[in-house]
Amino acid sequence: MKFRLASRAIVAGLAAVLALSACGGSDPADTAEAGAAGGLEKAEITIGALPIPDSAALYIANERGFFKEEGLTVKIETVQGGAQAQQSLIGGSLDATQTNYVSTFLAVSAGNKLKIVSDLYQATPDSFNIMVPKDSPIKTPADLKGKKIAVNSQKNIGTLAVTSVLKAHGLTAEDVTFLEFPFPEMAGKLEQGIVDAAWMTEPHLTAVQKNIGAQKLADTMTGPTADFPIAGVVVTEEFLTQHPKTVAAFQRGLAKAQQIAASDRKAVEKILPTFTKIDAATAAVITLGTFPTSLDETRLQRVSDLMVEQGYLKTAVPAKSILPGANG
Repeated sequence: MKFRLASRAIVAGLAAVLALSACGGSDPADTAEAGAAGGLEKAEITIGALPIPDSAALYIANERGFFKEEGLTVKIETVQGGAQAQQSLIGGSLDATQTNYVSTFLAVSAGNKLKIVSDLYQATPDSFNIMVPKDSPIKTPADLKGKKIAVNSQKNIGTLAVTSVLKAHGLTAEDVTFLEFPFPEMAGKLEQGIVDAAWMTEPHLTAVQKNIGAQKLADTMTGPTADFPIAGVVVTEEFLTQHPKTVAAFQRGLAKAQQIAASDRKAVEKILPTFTKIDAATAAVITLGTFPTSLDETRLQRVSDLMVEQGYLKTAVPAKSILPGANG
C-alpha cells in the first residue's frame, strides 16, 4: 500500500481559481452567495468521469455538498476514456469532463479550443502497471514484441506510458498491437487470452491480482513518466467564456474536495466503493496516486514534451495556452 501527498503547497491551490476569475471578470473573493442569488450562468452541469481513483474528488465534493454550497448541481456521468469523453464535450452533451492530459494536448493540437480548469491526479510508483496472466511466458517488456496489449483508449496516457517502457527495452509502439477495452473488461480479456497484457490502474490492478492471479510485468510510471501528470478537468473555451461564474464555482467546490483527497486517504477509501466496483477492503489496500491541489504549468508541459518525443505531436503545445486566463 502506497500513498503520498501532493508535493505542491496547498496555499497555491487556488491559483487556477484566481486566474479564471480574472478571465471572467469576477472578484476572486466571490463565494457561494453568487450562486445562491442566481448569479451563476448555469446552475446545473454534467461532467464526465471514469470510475477510477483519479475522479475521487468529484464524488467527495458531491457527497459533502461542496458544489451545493456554491449554488451548483453537478451530475457525474460515467465515461470509458478521456478521448471519447472529449468528443462528447466538444459535441455538447457534456459541460466538462475528467480527461487524461495526453488526450487533451492531442485535441488542442487538432484545433479544438479546450481549457484545463482543475488538476485531479498524478502518478506514483505502481499506480499504472502492465499486467500479464499468471502463467504468461512474457517475463520482461522485451517479450511483448508481436503481442496484444489492452488499453482503455488509443493514443492516450496508456499508450504513451507503455511506449516509454517499450522504448527502454529496445521496442517501439509498432512492435505491439494496442487493443481498446474499458478497464473493467481487461481482466476477462487477459483470462480469455484475447490480449497478452493489459495496461491497468486501480482498483483493477489489485482486483486482477486477487481474482485471476495476474502478475505485474512493469511499472509504466518510471523514468520519463515518473510522477507524471495524469488527469484533470477540461471544458471548452466557449463554455468557459460563456459561463465564467459557473466554472469558478465548480473550481471552488472541487478545490475543497481535492485538498481532502490529498491529505486524507481514508476519505478516498470511503468514497471509492460508491462509484467503482470494489469493496471497502480492496479500497484500503490499493495503490493510489497523488491529488495535486494546484494547476502547475511546468508539470503539465512535461506531457506535451514527451508527446513530441514519441511522435504524438509534431511540435509541443504550450501548457500555458490551455490554462484559464490564456488567450486562444
